[in-house]
Amino acid sequence: MITTPFIPRTLTLAVLSAALLGGCASFSPDGGFDAVQSATQSRIQKDVVWTRDDASRSQTQARIDALLAKPLSADDAVQIALLNNPGLQAAFNTLGIAEADWVAAQRLPNPGFSIGRLTRGSEVEWERSLHLNLARLLTMPMRADIEQRLFEQTRRELVLAVLRLAAETRKAWVLAVAATQTASYQQQAMEAAEAGAELARRMAQVGNWSKLKQAREQSFYADAALAVARAEQAKGQTRERLVRLMGMANGDKVRLPDRLPDLPASLPPLPDVEQQAMASRIDLQATRLQTEALAKNLGLTRSTRFINVLELGIVNNGSNQEPQQRGYEISFELPLFDWGQTRVVQAESRYRQALERARETAVNARSEVREAYAMQQSQYAIARHLRDEVVPLRQRISEENQLRYNGMLIGVFELLADARSQISSVNAAIESQRDFWLADADLQMALVGTPGKTMMATRTAAAPAESGGGH
Repeated sequence: MITTPFIPRTLTLAVLSAALLGGCASFSPDGGFDAVQSATQSRIQKDVVWTRDDASRSQTQARIDALLAKPLSADDAVQIALLNNPGLQAAFNTLGIAEADWVAAQRLPNPGFSIGRLTRGSEVEWERSLHLNLARLLTMPMRADIEQRLFEQTRRELVLAVLRLAAETRKAWVLAVAATQTASYQQQAMEAAEAGAELARRMAQVGNWSKLKQAREQSFYADAALAVARAEQAKGQTRERLVRLMGMANGDKVRLPDRLPDLPASLPPLPDVEQQAMASRIDLQATRLQTEALAKNLGLTRSTRFINVLELGIVNNGSNQEPQQRGYEISFELPLFDWGQTRVVQAESRYRQALERARETAVNARSEVREAYAMQQSQYAIARHLRDEVVPLRQRISEENQLRYNGMLIGVFELLADARSQISSVNAAIESQRDFWLADADLQMALVGTPGKTMMATRTAAAPAESGGGH
């Protein structure tokens, strides 16, 4: 770069300081991904890998194969999703884009060079000039600070995306295992209904059973077969969603356990759940960084509202008849029609918009964590009540009816109807256990970021009312 004694000293110092700043700009070895890995490990104790070459892909695939070699737990499903989900791998590239913007903001703007040839008679004149965007040069520190904040915001958003994928995969695993468990119990209910329908058909053939009672038993069997078909449908649907989140081409290697994990003995108390959320939620941190970046941008806009284009040029003219001409020129845009007010109003509006959205995010965060905590507590109470009260009571009733059947006090149809009622209560217990684990995953997500809306699966159709069997 060429300087002359005529350039003001303050301008020269600004150019030199910007040059030093630009000389230090470079890309980090990991692209800023280390912070995403650390945050994921500290919050959910899981590894996340950005596969950018064949070697890392081979290592990741070997690890996935090892996890698939056994029945898949919820933690294993989450780990596979964090290693293999293609959407997450695509999102990691936004980190490289954000870092490139940050590095570009720290580097000197490229100069422009122009050359011209003029003739006047026998005189030939050459004009050479070197131009540098002075406005961008002088605002480099402020622009670099803005891009750094946006880069940090991108990292936090990626951490939030990782945690959200982990929560969605955990819930998908819960739904898939619950659907498998429910389908098994529905199959038992259909077998009981089939036995009752066959017995009713035989008794009707010998005249010991009315057509109405036979039709009732046949109707119950038809409803039970429909419930099995719907349960199998839910089983396939939930399994495929889990396979998609895990980023697998097919789910042939996925083996799920036969039942959900047991309820915990107790739930840890969270008296300051709102304060925990406000201190640790990543979406609040990202919103704060975005607002700060917009505030900096507002200051930049106000500083450059009158001078939007400012260029410094070094001039060197040569002629075959005249002495060499040297000098410099400064060009800028005259604010005759646009005084920069539109840009300032836009920046101010974006800043006020960000402030209101930050306030909205904080209000929603408090409400979401309260709702998730209340849902977890209530679902736990419901699941425990069904497990400890309803199902054991149905079991005792079934045992008593078995004794009465052995003593020929009740008939086989009453015994079958009681078996159907017991299976229905067990299905309700499975669904309440499923709903608790879904609510627990929502609470964990609400403490770190915006929770996904869990749509509770439709409760399996209960068995029809006990048929009016009897001898």
